[in-house]
Amino acid sequence: MREANIKRTTKETDISVYLNIDGEGKTDIDTGIGFFDHMLNSFGVHAGFDLTVKVKGDLEVDAHHTVEDTGIVIGQALLKALENKSGIRRYGSAYIPMDEALAFCALDISSRPYLVFNAEFFGEKMGEMDTQLVEEFFRALAFNAKITMHLNSVYGKNDHHICEALFKSCAHALKDACGIISGEVLSTKGVL
Repeated sequence: MREANIKRTTKETDISVYLNIDGEGKTDIDTGIGFFDHMLNSFGVHAGFDLTVKVKGDLEVDAHHTVEDTGIVIGQALLKALENKSGIRRYGSAYIPMDEALAFCALDISSRPYLVFNAEFFGEKMGEMDTQLVEEFFRALAFNAKITMHLNSVYGKNDHHICEALFKSCAHALKDACGIISGEVLSTKGVL
């Protein structure tokens, strides 16, 4: 079973994450930020990952450390759960509509972290979460999981729909990329 438990404690956040790539989409999320909880729940369900996320962050400052550090720990859990990446499909992509919004994610579990993020929001917040933190979460996730990720909002008018489509497109792309297709690493180098 491809799973990981990661705990990370700093002066700003105390985070524990359990991730099972081969799960059933069961989630238990509590970050203290309702909108972020909703996005992570959608992420786990649509990826088919069992995902438990417990966070105590310095929300009296703002949501930045909580959101970014959660991305770091989920990324670390994904990296650990995938181990040497033997047999995975490696690449994944997905277009996801959410009412008037459309998002696209293409990614490569390559051990070469990179993020291209193209999404514009119309407001400053979604619930208690700053819209600019969406990019911070995905950057932390991509770099700590060592994934090359291209994440794009193709269009949309409602910030909630745009954001949810981004999270779901990433989830479906990861689900595909983590799928087992053989016993060997999909690379001409023989390693990822």
